[in-house]
Amino acid sequence: MDNTMPILLVPGLICSPRIFAPVIPALWRLGPVTVANHVRDDNMGSIARRILAEAPPRFALAGHSMGGYIAFEIMRQAPERVARLALMSTQARPDTPEATARRRGMMERARNGQYRSVVDDLFPGFVHPSRQGDASLRQIVDDMSDDVGAEAFIRQQMAVLSRPDSRPSMAWIKCPTLVLTSDTDNTVPNFLSDEMASGIPGAKLVVLSNCGHLPQLEQPKACADALVEWLRA
Repeated sequence: MDNTMPILLVPGLICSPRIFAPVIPALWRLGPVTVANHVRDDNMGSIARRILAEAPPRFALAGHSMGGYIAFEIMRQAPERVARLALMSTQARPDTPEATARRRGMMERARNGQYRSVVDDLFPGFVHPSRQGDASLRQIVDDMSDDVGAEAFIRQQMAVLSRPDSRPSMAWIKCPTLVLTSDTDNTVPNFLSDEMASGIPGAKLVVLSNCGHLPQLEQPKACADALVEWLRA
């Protein structure tokens, strides 16, 4: 009998399926893997509905960064379809006013043909300080930003801006949950992961060492090991 579980991966902002490429081989041994398309709509509700329409009937769900915001929305819309949940380098809170202002500024620059410079400005916050000069990491981020493009980036930012506060819904999550963060996430500080792990019943917190906001790329083995353990638990 086939006891494998379909696995649905949701990338983050300006991230394409490339973000999960280093960990997919380890996950693929445990079930069929799908990477969600999250660039077609400009609000969380519509993004989640479209992903659910294309997803298997029941699946393990892992969301990275913005993908975590989408995962929370999927949990609100169809909790019975999610067998396991992984929240990676993300948070349950809505934007602060300062974050909203920064997003609006990035959107305006992208509309004015400065999308590449926006990506340039984001990169230092994406990776561990020791990887700032890592040309291979930078190339992957640039390639992913090209995959997404300026118009989809603006749609993504609109969706992130209007996302609800997911903290009230954390206590309703009953499936096995992994909260994965790093010791040096300069985009989503790891105290926000502590908050999620404390608020979701039975959640397991994993903190990766020498890692920034992109654990799949920066610490692929440790990230894959944590995800495999989550799927097997």
